[in-house]
Amino acid sequence: MNRILYKSTRGQGEQITASAAILKGIADDGGLFVPTEIPEPGIPLNDLINMDFKNLAYHIIKEYLQDFEEVEIRDCINKAYNEKFDTPSIAPLVKKSGVYFLELFHGPTLAFKDMALSILPYLLKTAAKKQKLNKEIVILTATSGDTGKAALEGFAGVPGTKIIVFFPKSGVSEIQKMQMVTQTGDNTHVIGIEGNFDDAQTGVKNIFSDKELQKDMSALNYVFSSANSINIGRLIPQIVYYYYAYLQLCRMGDIKAGEEINFTVPTGNFGNILAGYYAKKMGLPIKHLICASNENNVLYDFFNTGIYDKKRDFIITMSPSMDILVSSNLERLLYYIHDEDSDMVNELMTQLSLKGAYVINKQAKEKLSDFYGYYASEADTSEAISEMYKSDGYIIDTHTAVALSAYGKHRNQKCDFDTKTVILSTASPYKFAPEVMKSIDPKYSELNSFHLIKKMSRLMKAEIPGGIRDLNNKPVIHNTVCSKDEMKEQVVTILKL
Repeated sequence: MNRILYKSTRGQGEQITASAAILKGIADDGGLFVPTEIPEPGIPLNDLINMDFKNLAYHIIKEYLQDFEEVEIRDCINKAYNEKFDTPSIAPLVKKSGVYFLELFHGPTLAFKDMALSILPYLLKTAAKKQKLNKEIVILTATSGDTGKAALEGFAGVPGTKIIVFFPKSGVSEIQKMQMVTQTGDNTHVIGIEGNFDDAQTGVKNIFSDKELQKDMSALNYVFSSANSINIGRLIPQIVYYYYAYLQLCRMGDIKAGEEINFTVPTGNFGNILAGYYAKKMGLPIKHLICASNENNVLYDFFNTGIYDKKRDFIITMSPSMDILVSSNLERLLYYIHDEDSDMVNELMTQLSLKGAYVINKQAKEKLSDFYGYYASEADTSEAISEMYKSDGYIIDTHTAVALSAYGKHRNQKCDFDTKTVILSTASPYKFAPEVMKSIDPKYSELNSFHLIKKMSRLMKAEIPGGIRDLNNKPVIHNTVCSKDEMKEQVVTILKL
């Protein structure tokens, strides 16, 4: 295998090392970094079966971070996946009513973003040392609810960093908002915007590509990086839990090594399911990746028609982390299905920017055969929560419910009843208590989030997780709200440029 470096999906700029790509976050031409090739694990699948999460993480991550030493990678892993998680297994696989759920919400912020954002600060610090970077790193990120808190948790108090998070002030749950605006740490800054997630994401991308701003920052010894899954350092650790789910199924005796399985993934910005695509390309026996959307079903349309069209109403749903019309990580998939043709990616991204839509050609569409797209209405989502609780007493959050609904549609439409399927459970139901509890029983409609958390705890016969236990008693630290056009101004003010 050749040495793995990183290049932009849009083709400009030289190939760079993993540490340089992690530090930059986004390429100078606005593209996303991709590895020059997708590696295979250096150890056979059978030999991975009995590994714990940390050892497995090392054997996957090391293939991508080839300029990192073993001791550096293991140190990052050990610092990330420790007592911050409330279970030693980090991401347990549970079987309920014949359905497999990979619980990715056992970290400090109760969402799957912890799986990658617990390690990213350590990867960034290590990368900075390797690149002999003596500047202060400014983490700039947009969030639809979960990335923000997970990034704040990961970077709060980390020397040599500042973190600025933008979130849609009316587009996250009450719990998600309180988790962010009560965040402590002198280096943390949280700003609500009057707009939706796509507005926040576009604003962040524009700030990243502002050359004059970069010059001003450089003069004051600052450099930008990203905590969103546009950063390859965020994406690579997510590959690990696909392998971990598969190996747990092997250990349970429910599949044999080499048997194909499906994954159903609640999808917004496309980073989570893209990690599954990387796992499949690495050789993990994945049959299909089922892309589950809510009523903002731009990805459903894309996978079924080959047309990506963001020109539609933005719908606020009970699964707000998926309320997205511009899925940034899809650019990486476009790169692969167009045979790594950067000119074509450039053309499609230009069309999306200028016209709000693009159409892929027949050959590219045929290469989407790894994916199936489905979407769940609000009624579908509520029904999935209700039915799972009635059948097994198991409470799932709204995003997981979207995936469960999509799974059912896939089984019925494709008559795929025999392939074992893992649903990625991306958040704790506590984070979306009003919608979840109302779906279980309409009598809960009148109670606020914090009363409902207590009710949910009784139903689950479990303690309220520490990350939100006393959230309603914490002081609000971050009160700033701005328009989507004032985001750069806020960054300039915070950094005193």
